[in-house]
Amino acid sequence: MIGIDYTAAYEQGAGIGRLVRQLIHALAVEDSTTPYKLFVAGAASAQLPPAPGANFRWYPTRVTPRWFSRLWFRARLYWPIEFFIGSVKLYHATDFTLPPTFPGTKTILTVHDLSFVRSPDTLPHALKTYLDHAVPWSVTRASHVLADSQATKDDLIELYGTPAEKITVLLSGVDARFEPISDSGRIQAVRAKYKIPDGPYIFSIGTVQPRKNYPRLVQALHQLGKNFSHVNLVIAGGKGWLDSPIYDTIRQSGMTERVHFTGFADDRDIPALYSAATLTAYPSLYEGFGFPIVESMACGTPVITSNVSSMPEVAGNAAILVNPYDVDALSDGIRVLLTDTSLRATLIERGLQQASRFTWQKAALELKEIYQRVMES
Repeated sequence: MIGIDYTAAYEQGAGIGRLVRQLIHALAVEDSTTPYKLFVAGAASAQLPPAPGANFRWYPTRVTPRWFSRLWFRARLYWPIEFFIGSVKLYHATDFTLPPTFPGTKTILTVHDLSFVRSPDTLPHALKTYLDHAVPWSVTRASHVLADSQATKDDLIELYGTPAEKITVLLSGVDARFEPISDSGRIQAVRAKYKIPDGPYIFSIGTVQPRKNYPRLVQALHQLGKNFSHVNLVIAGGKGWLDSPIYDTIRQSGMTERVHFTGFADDRDIPALYSAATLTAYPSLYEGFGFPIVESMACGTPVITSNVSSMPEVAGNAAILVNPYDVDALSDGIRVLLTDTSLRATLIERGLQQASRFTWQKAALELKEIYQRVMES
């Protein structure tokens, strides 16, 4: 009997929520016999869809994640997860923090990144304080830790002193719906839905927050000058935090008419948004994995991204890599992708090959094997 925290998948449409949702649904395809208990904080049974498989069962509670964090990680009350899901042999905490468990329960903790340590100025002080308190305590207590990339594993070893043998890298997948979209009607419908003007555009996706580095991306596009004034920037992502600098940059650079925010985009529309773009720019300051890199590649759209943390690992030789703090380098890279048709063709071909390396089936099979290994340890 295995327990899994499904809360992020229930609460979040993108990011960690999408990762957990797709991983667990892939696991249901690959494992139809092991009994799984899916814990969902802040939910009622009536709010949940059918379980991903006959051997999966929901265990919701109306107690919210905020209250659990207060009880478990601030007050450190011993209120084991088994009080809510019953006895399990192994419990997988999928979103940075591990709740109390019964003494005999094996535990796995997924740490997606350590951005709050590497880039501390990119999130609110209260959130950073909480993570600095809860995450290392959770890592220490876990039987085993999963990292989204080798870069995150290296950070866990360097920053927390976590033994290398305690960490396994589990790479994410790319959903099959991410493929080149050539249907002009579908492309036009998506443009109209999100009010994207005609003409070429650079696409970027991610919550509007400092770590995504949008102000420098705006500056890089502005630096291209009048010859590229017909190129727009489309940013898809929900409103985040500490986001005023991006709006200030847009206004100060006179880019108000060229930068378009879609807000949170429907999952069904994202492949078309990638496919319609001339290129995807993902100059994040830090990522544990970086879904937009491989999603864009799978859609046949070339990518420029950062040369830090996990992004070179995910991009391989199929993207232009730049220092995310160097606006000139970012601007030059964008210019090359907009003008060099030979390089574009090469990166598109390499990108399709690179994206094919990441599948949810592979991830699910590896997760199943990890579960078995940890339970037997």
